Amino acid sequence: MIPITHFIALDDDEIVESFIQASGPGGQNVNKVASAVQLRFDARSSPNLSDEVRERLLALAGQRATRDGVIVITARSFRTQERNRADALQRLVDLIKQAVRRPAIRRATKPTKAAVRRRLDDKARRSGVKAMRASKPPAD
Repeated sequence: MIPITHFIALDDDEIVESFIQASGPGGQNVNKVASAVQLRFDARSSPNLSDEVRERLLALAGQRATRDGVIVITARSFRTQERNRADALQRLVDLIKQAVRRPAIRRATKPTKAAVRRRLDDKARRSGVKAMRASKPPAD
């Protein structure tokens, strides 16, 4: 079990890991060892997520989510499989934790009467400055 919050934990069999060759540092060893990790988590069919969290998770995942609702995370920052596995798993856990939090509801507010009055006074003052700059027609 992989704990996410007090109420959510993922089963180990829900996560599928595959190892691929990574580019980047490693010298000659980089061509011989599959150190990058591709982690797959089927969010759409996970029994441990509520529908609300599942929808937010897939929206947050963006391009990392496939059409089938599978989230794919690739980790290749480190030279060892172990560190890349831990990095990929931590990124998945952070993404799910972010999806668990409900976004704050925005409530529209009206500007105060004093703020409206200040805005209109500033507009009138600015208009007066520009009117003074206007060129006047020549006097006969």
